[in-house]
Amino acid sequence: CSRELKMGDNQREDVGGGNSDWMSRLPEELLDVPLWNLAIPGSHDSMSFCLDMSSPVLKSEPWLLRLTDRLFPCLTRPCIYRWSTTQQSVLWYQCELGIRYLDLRIARKPAGGSSLFFAHGIYTLMSVKEALEELASWLDAHPKEVIIISCSHFESLTDEDHVQLVDFILSLFSTKLCLSQDTPTLRSCWSGGQQVILSYDDLQMECQHRQLWPKIPYWYADSPDPKEVIAYLEEKKSQGRPGSFYVSGLNLTEDARYILLHPLQNLRIMTVEALSPLLRWTAEQRPGPGVGRVNIVCCDFVGFSQFCSIVIGLNFKLVKAAARTSSGYLRDEPLELVPLV
Repeated sequence: CSRELKMGDNQREDVGGGNSDWMSRLPEELLDVPLWNLAIPGSHDSMSFCLDMSSPVLKSEPWLLRLTDRLFPCLTRPCIYRWSTTQQSVLWYQCELGIRYLDLRIARKPAGGSSLFFAHGIYTLMSVKEALEELASWLDAHPKEVIIISCSHFESLTDEDHVQLVDFILSLFSTKLCLSQDTPTLRSCWSGGQQVILSYDDLQMECQHRQLWPKIPYWYADSPDPKEVIAYLEEKKSQGRPGSFYVSGLNLTEDARYILLHPLQNLRIMTVEALSPLLRWTAEQRPGPGVGRVNIVCCDFVGFSQFCSIVIGLNFKLVKAAARTSSGYLRDEPLELVPLV
């Protein structure tokens, strides 16, 4: 996988988009707010920008797809690639855009030796070690930015793989890791030199290491229709939010019927066509505790719109709410989006 920055359409933001250090520039009033009460932009399937078309389909995929892949790989893999690629930028560039939640789905690749990779339908070219080392270098250059890393799926990993992976993570990030017993705020993270909250979706490993956080709930609608995605998220919000970190997923999900009806399309086209209503919905949200409030918001192709800036801007609604409370003005009215400058 090339480490060069993948540029492309005119819809891309300029490098960084002004959000490379957005946490360090939040107002004083937000520095003691728990991070799970802030609005945080995230990328869905963050490593799918470098899928390997020469790799086989994952063992967890339906048996019919795996059989077809063995018989006709020249047909199945380009199709899987088109519909499994959810990002087009390397991790450091996603962080420059303002992404602070990374969705890392880890797998052991057949004939991949001792290295671990990522996967979404098929495996990636870049290894876990390469990606995390790249991320650690970015954190060194941005000491006041905090990133939430969600490690999950663990396709075909053995117990020994888990031990070695966690040992590598603990060694690489070391004192940058926030402890799972803490209530992290920006001020507390800065004072302790902590920059990484690492969710590890394996109960056995989580119980053994206090640096590993439990699985972060991810709400997604499993639908190709943006209206259904919004309706699903609204229904989930009405039921109350988790007390800690959680994700509202804007990502669309295709099914076999949709792919057959749209033979010339791909996930990027489907996502771009749906962005307007999804981003309008996002701009209407509010972070914070309580029913109806958002925390992490995830999207596909995060560099193709002002997604990151919109999510980051939601945090200024907390500042306005605090100002109205202190002045005794409590009426709930629509709030203007205030951008970072």
